[in-house]
Amino acid sequence: MNPAIAAVSGSLIRELHGRRRPTSINLGIGEPTLLPDARYFERATAWTAKHGCRYSTNIGDHDLRAAIAAHYAYPHLAHADNVCITCGSQEAVYLALRTLVDPAREDVLVIEPAFPVYVKIAQAEGIPLRRLDLDARAADAFDAEAILEAIGPRTRLVVLCSPSNPTGRVISRGTVARISVELLARGGPPVYILHDQIYRELVYVDDVGEFADVYPYTVGVNSLSKSNALPGLRLGWLSAPKDVMPSIVKMHGWVTSCAGTFAQRVALEIFAAKALDEHRAWYTAQRAGVLSALRETALEFIQPQGAFYVCVRVGTDDTLGFAEALLEQRDVVAIPGDVFGPSLKGWLRTSYVGPLPEVVEGLQRVAALKREHDATLARRSTERAQTAG
Repeated sequence: MNPAIAAVSGSLIRELHGRRRPTSINLGIGEPTLLPDARYFERATAWTAKHGCRYSTNIGDHDLRAAIAAHYAYPHLAHADNVCITCGSQEAVYLALRTLVDPAREDVLVIEPAFPVYVKIAQAEGIPLRRLDLDARAADAFDAEAILEAIGPRTRLVVLCSPSNPTGRVISRGTVARISVELLARGGPPVYILHDQIYRELVYVDDVGEFADVYPYTVGVNSLSKSNALPGLRLGWLSAPKDVMPSIVKMHGWVTSCAGTFAQRVALEIFAAKALDEHRAWYTAQRAGVLSALRETALEFIQPQGAFYVCVRVGTDDTLGFAEALLEQRDVVAIPGDVFGPSLKGWLRTSYVGPLPEVVEGLQRVAALKREHDATLARRSTERAQTAG
């Protein structure tokens, strides 16, 4: 067995999700509960009945890649040859980490709090790793100065997710511009930015920065999992400069040959319909209802600017213990914040993908358990003081 794989821990998010009961309120996994529009599948089925379901080229269907490039119209990623179709966005992340960084000479910087997959892949592949844990409550959750200072002489790739999983915070245009200008002025081999944009279509603010708008060494990853409620389709893509694409496509071909032809056709129908933002209005209303409910609970929370998560403070160093008690005693699944980075110790990540009344009830149960926990701590403190006296 490969000892590097054995040394990397599994997914605590999936472990807690797997322990839910039929009665549980699930604020844990980031999986949309909306049903996808069946018309895209019907059109893809009709096309498949006529043309078959053969392999596509390794890099993916040309028409889909052209549609993706045209939809985003990033100045340095504007052509079909800049896009590789992948089996979900996580394969795209793997390909970028595996191909852009030379483990013998270079390292990767991961901006946290963040979904654990970036760190896990780097650890499993033996890629030297730097981690920068930022304060998600700060006015600028993506501190440009801190990020630039954390980039070392061996850093070849910086990884960040905006809108963020777990916090929903969004990087601003000004921060993107500041980082881009400084990196371009460094000289020497380029530092690539891996911008995970899987929640790009779910934003609730106007000031949204995208590295691919201004920085020529951007690698973007995205998928249809969140925007169109299609996590099971496993259809994503990676956009990158043309000079690195041959290595990425070579690795992609070895790993998966190609993404599923039927899934690619479904994706093409979605892009043709210009439907990537078809669920944004629902999530906007969902977010408003959740924030209103949170204000009534008096829980401290980080206001999300995108995605479909909200982090709430439960105020204990044993965040996993609180999450386990929440599941066992209150029948609610939520994810300990320190899974995503040390700065979120004492916080829970909750998702608001389910029916609003159910989400609100789950958050009320979190608040009730926190009150009970706080009262227990206060009672114990009083008892200790009386004993000492």
